[in-house]
Amino acid sequence: MVRVSNFIVGLVNSLSLLLGLAAAISGLYFLIHGGTQCQESLSDPLLITGGFVFLFSVLGLIGVWGKNNLVMFIYLAAMFVLLMGIIGFTVFVFLVTDKAVGEVVSERGYKQYKTSDYGHWLERHFVDGKKWDRVRACLVETHVCKNLASKKESDFIKKTLTPIQLGCCKPPRECGFQFKNATFWDVPASGPASNITDCRTWSNNKDMLCYNCNSCKSGFLANIEQQWRHLLFFNICLTVVLVLVYSIGVCAWRSNRRESRKRGGFP
Repeated sequence: MVRVSNFIVGLVNSLSLLLGLAAAISGLYFLIHGGTQCQESLSDPLLITGGFVFLFSVLGLIGVWGKNNLVMFIYLAAMFVLLMGIIGFTVFVFLVTDKAVGEVVSERGYKQYKTSDYGHWLERHFVDGKKWDRVRACLVETHVCKNLASKKESDFIKKTLTPIQLGCCKPPRECGFQFKNATFWDVPASGPASNITDCRTWSNNKDMLCYNCNSCKSGFLANIEQQWRHLLFFNICLTVVLVLVYSIGVCAWRSNRRESRKRGGFP
């Protein structure tokens, strides 16, 4: 039983060590060679997460393979704190994203989003002020509107568009602009049908479009919510795995401590 528990904990930490090392190397690569705003924004999270996972895994391996009970105890204590943090974050994500968003546009088949659909926390942490400048630069660099080359409005409506494409690649329907192609809309001779800011912000320039619109910010927040809901499922699965590894780790620690006492070593 001792060997089995040590083997399982060692195997899990060996795999996580490789993943952490890969993440840290990727973050370092983006930091040195990243030529775009998106790549540079990935460097810090990858370095921090990868470095933490790597060090955490090394701690677990030293505790298991070296049968160092003190290091193993520190490893288990750190894992317990990590578990509590993941559970707390999962509850937080559920509360932040537990709201139906998006208004279905009649006879259009897609939703339209508004910043008022979201909590102030999401808006404040992702799209306020200079934070949006970084996001907008990333959206332009990744050409999120590039694949919407529809020449007929009927074809455009049938496309499966992401919330970001809905908010950033076309003007809001309230503007009453006339469709020419997916990213080019004519303003009626009488002017926009609505005086909302987004109607004045829209541009047929492919590097501008509606990237400065509130609808684009709303679409980005909708995308964040979708990703975080997927993260909820991942966190639940991760919690189950960590609880299992933690339980096996506790078993290995106790067994190693008993063996150490039998040999006359320190507890």
